[in-house]
This record gives sequence, structure tokens and C-alpha cells, in this order.
Amino acid sequence: MLPYYIMQSGLFFTIFYQPLYNALVFIINVVPGESVGVAIILLTLLVRSALLPLSHKSIVSQSKLRSVAPHIEKLKEEHKDNKQEQARKIMELYRAHGINPFSGLVLVLIQLPIIFALYFVFFKGLPNLRIESLYSFVHAPVEALNMMFLSFSLAAKKNIIFALIAGATQFFQIKLSLPTAVKNDTDTKPSFKNEFTKSLNTQMRYVLPVIVFGVSYSLSAAVALYWATSNLFSIAHELYVKRKAVHITEASN
Repeated sequence: MLPYYIMQSGLFFTIFYQPLYNALVFIINVVPGESVGVAIILLTLLVRSALLPLSHKSIVSQSKLRSVAPHIEKLKEEHKDNKQEQARKIMELYRAHGINPFSGLVLVLIQLPIIFALYFVFFKGLPNLRIESLYSFVHAPVEALNMMFLSFSLAAKKNIIFALIAGATQFFQIKLSLPTAVKNDTDTKPSFKNEFTKSLNTQMRYVLPVIVFGVSYSLSAAVALYWATSNLFSIAHELYVKRKAVHITEASN
């Protein structure tokens, strides 16, 4: 994690921290009762909407990847003795279906500095309301910030309710996004690669939500609220893409 004194200068401050900090303070000023909880939800929706074109491409690619998974397994079996030809055929399949297998990685790399910036916004900028970090058209709230949300303090650590919500929404988001495991034939010996993939999917499905719960519980309810809202946005987006894919498939039949 970047030290705060380093974060206060340079491109990270200008591109990520300052816009998010000002957006949050601006939203706090306009929401009824200067509710920080409502402002965090709106800021999360604003950030996710800004990233929607990238996240949409990623989700569509993952949806297509799930649909061609049986074909990929078939190609792997047909060219199991020629890895170079196997890779070439799989890339041809990706191009034919307009799949970018690296789109999810690009989205993660873009979101990482945003998550770091939000951490500093919630833990450094918001409690101290640093006036020097505000734009000229953004003013500090006149009254004391309302840190209560659903009868819980967003500044308090170890909020098990919000942490559970963050972990649960992460579980359902991963469940929707991960491809369904392809069962091996009874006559086929399980390979190390298939077993590793199965193990990795299991860890992603069950271990990551536990990690999200632990991080949210140890930091604050503000982070848990951001995480849960972001996960719910992703879940709604995944369901929309899946429903649209079903309608396209039915129309083409």
C-alpha cells in the first residue's frame, strides 16, 4: 500500500485520488442529510458506470468463453500431441467468436489503482476533510458528516453484518462469472492441468469470498459497503448479459 505522503503527489493523486475524493464530497453535499453511506453507494455506481464499457466487454467475452468451452476441450483432445497446433486452433476459435481472453485482466489492472484511491479517500481524506485537496467548485460540508447507515457506523471496524454482505455478494458474483466445470469422461484419466483448473475454480469460488469478508471486517463498514455495492452491480450486469445471450440464441434457432 502506498504511503499517504507519497500518494499526495504525482499522477496517482491527480488521476485517481483527487477526482474520487472530490466526487464523494460533492455527492455528500447534495444527498439528503449529508449521508456518507448513500454517497458511497452513488460513488460506487458512478465508478462502475464509467468502467461499464470495459466490464461489458469482459463479461461478454467470459460468456462467450463459457459457451465454447466444450469446443475448446474437443480441440485439446484432438491436438493433445501437438501443443503448438492446439494453441493455434484455440486462438482461431477465439477470433471466430470475437473472444478476448485477456479482457478480464485489463479490467482488473484498471480497477486496482481505483481501489487503492478509494481506500485513501475513506480512511485518510474523508475523516479529516482535507480542504486543500478539493477543487475550487467543491465545498466542504457545512454540517458534521452523517457516518451512520442502516443504524451502523461506517467509520467503525469489525462490522460483521456489512462484512458478511460483502462476502456473500462476492460469492454469488464469482459463481455467475466462473465457467461451469467440464466433467471428464470416465475413460479419460484426469490430467494435472484439469485438476489444477478445478482446484483454482474451487478456491476462487469459496476462498476469495472469505478473504473479502476478512478484509471488510478488519477495515471498516465503508469499504464493505463499497465492495457489496460493486458486487451487486456486477451481479446485475452478469444476469443482464446472460439473459440477452439466451434471447439471441433462441432467436437464431
